[in-house]
Amino acid sequence: MKVLGIVGPADSGKTRLTERLARALDGRVATVKHLTHAPDIDTTGKDTARHRAAGAETTYGLTDEGGWFATGETRTLDGTLAALAPDYEYALVEGYSDAQLPQVELGGRTGDGETLLEAADAAAVDIEELKTQIEATGPFETLGSLVARVKASSDGDRAGAIATFTGRVRAKDDPGDTPTERLDFEKYDAVANERLRTIRRDLESRDGVFEVRLHHRTGAIEAGEDIVFVVVLAGHRAEAFTAVEDGIDRLKDEVPIFKKEVTVTDDYWVDADG
Repeated sequence: MKVLGIVGPADSGKTRLTERLARALDGRVATVKHLTHAPDIDTTGKDTARHRAAGAETTYGLTDEGGWFATGETRTLDGTLAALAPDYEYALVEGYSDAQLPQVELGGRTGDGETLLEAADAAAVDIEELKTQIEATGPFETLGSLVARVKASSDGDRAGAIATFTGRVRAKDDPGDTPTERLDFEKYDAVANERLRTIRRDLESRDGVFEVRLHHRTGAIEAGEDIVFVVVLAGHRAEAFTAVEDGIDRLKDEVPIFKKEVTVTDDYWVDADG
């Protein structure tokens, strides 16, 4: 899923640009809007207010026509994007200037993510140019989105196994260690992407292996968050397990990824093999 942040002051036309892009992009589009206050959904007692008052953390309202809304207190932007990734090609995020996303910056507002384009307001944005910029960005992937993709394989009717590996940021190796706060990853995109494609092709050439997906996140990743995924669709579990193990081993050995560890007391570059 390609993700684009749209940041700018209130009068810069963020919503107008979101509307223009939603019409122009080819594929399923989801939108996320940053709200500074809770919407007036649960105030009448006719929808889900009683469920919330009874202690439900999250509630969904569904209509006979297929419409729905949701309320809750623990929904994060990352969690929302992760839920959208398996089913959508694009997510447009309005607001959230502090998010680490590829962004359009309107009206002089600067964001914390990678700047794809700057414009005075929504009307000054060349939509075709912006679409090209979006397509050049790396995808937002989760384990769920990669599993959904291999399940859609044309060889799915012959597949009896899906095996996965997820690498995550560990805070400590031993109980007495200084805690790690985050890891910062960088990679040479052109070289790294070509080597990932090579590994994928090699694994998919094996008998009984139908689909392989490998993805390594970059940027700042906090302790406890996921870093890397390997997903294999295969005829049987033996081929799937072997391909997953070989896939993560080759990714670590062959893909140029650089890692800086940030602890509560220090930071330093280390080999990205942990």
